[in-house]
Amino acid sequence: MKPEIIVVTAAYGAQKVAELGGQAALLPLIKQAGADGVEIRRELFNENELCLLHALGNAISQHQLSASYSVPEALWLDDGALNPRLAQFLQEAEQIGAKRLKVALGHFVELDASALRAVLQASTVTLVVENDQTPDSKLAPMLRFFHQACDAALPLDMTFDMGNWQWTGEDGLQAAAQLSRYVSYIHVKTAVPHGETFRAIALDQADDSWRSLLNALPTDAPRGIEFPLEGADLLAVTRHYVDLLRAA
Repeated sequence: MKPEIIVVTAAYGAQKVAELGGQAALLPLIKQAGADGVEIRRELFNENELCLLHALGNAISQHQLSASYSVPEALWLDDGALNPRLAQFLQEAEQIGAKRLKVALGHFVELDASALRAVLQASTVTLVVENDQTPDSKLAPMLRFFHQACDAALPLDMTFDMGNWQWTGEDGLQAAAQLSRYVSYIHVKTAVPHGETFRAIALDQADDSWRSLLNALPTDAPRGIEFPLEGADLLAVTRHYVDLLRAA
């Protein structure tokens, strides 16, 4: 069975998304490129679009795409408390018909399983917690969180971002070996040094190490294209990488 391929709207860049008329305008392109789904990014909305989530959900459904929803917030706040807006974000995900809501781990100190379970059980959306580019998402706290969440039988999974381990200075293969059993969604990304940090690059510009990392992760997990999709013919570029990831 071929893996589900999802296009993350942020892969086109915030400026291009705005030029094209917003994330809904990308749906025909993503569908024509042969993708199975779209990841909608909350940070790319304007105020009007946040009021039209049902309409966006209908458009996604009309294009026969699955939906994922990404919010640039952490599950755990700087003081270690559970994010009080989690229920709101899950409701927004429901409005666009999303299968999953992606957030970062944040500053995890101690698991309040009962409070988190109550929020998650009130929603039909699966929470997928991602390793982001901050020290909070190093391997040790990610492992501690998922071990405890698993022991508590919480209905959540992991989004494994392949490239973000470079920002935290850790080995992606080592992380995959220890975290893969929790992974239900993959952000495909590779990066190269850029000044004092890193920048994401398209797969054709990278070496083949991304293939080894991808192969170390669950083969049935949907693969999200989060590296830059750029060029004069965005449809051709998108189709190329959809085909590449489906065959990889």
